[in-house]
Amino acid sequence: MRTRMLALTSAACGAALLGAAALPASASGSGQDADAEPDEVTAAELLAEIRGCSRISKGKYRTDSGSAKATVPVCGTRNAVFWKADMDIDCDGRKTRACNRKTDPYFLPETAFQSSRGEPLDSAALPHVVVPGPGKVWDYRKSGLTGGSVVAVVYRDRVRYGVIGDTGPTGIIGEASYAMAKALGIDPDPSTGGAESGVTYIAFKGSRISPIESRARAQSRGAALAREFVGRS
Repeated sequence: MRTRMLALTSAACGAALLGAAALPASASGSGQDADAEPDEVTAAELLAEIRGCSRISKGKYRTDSGSAKATVPVCGTRNAVFWKADMDIDCDGRKTRACNRKTDPYFLPETAFQSSRGEPLDSAALPHVVVPGPGKVWDYRKSGLTGGSVVAVVYRDRVRYGVIGDTGPTGIIGEASYAMAKALGIDPDPSTGGAESGVTYIAFKGSRISPIESRARAQSRGAALAREFVGRS
């Protein structure tokens, strides 16, 4: 829930490049995800299903508040919506060692959607995605999505599942929680981390899980929906 400026300095960019060079093959795009189960849907399979874009947004989104142009459309299929963008790090919600005002200058102590106990979500523990707040460009609610809807996030050869857990500015897209970034092998630091591009978000319509904070349910439901999405079941 922030309007984030493009934060990577030249030094941070250099660190990111060095980090990428040091990644194992599974994280750098050569070979399958080493953490995936043998029968799990691969990143390549999911990306093959969304090679084209049937745009459902009325316009396009910027990836950061400092972006000169809006370049990201929201696209739709019968069962899902998707977008391809960057990843800024959302650390809002429950205050933890990883997510607080010292680690994140944009920190807010709440999230748009709450846990089953009525508390802010824990961005450091729960893999979740931020969608733009309802606006003229697109209203996620009209696409069959809500807090707790299951999302598959693809980065390089990795696929991770989470939920929609927060909303952001109405004109910006491309943000996910600290926990989601970490699961994907992306630097989760809320100030200097994230990915500048190459992240695909696939949100499944009518897929809300409860409780929203259950990682296990998001994983099992996401894996099943992904198999359906690529025609495996």
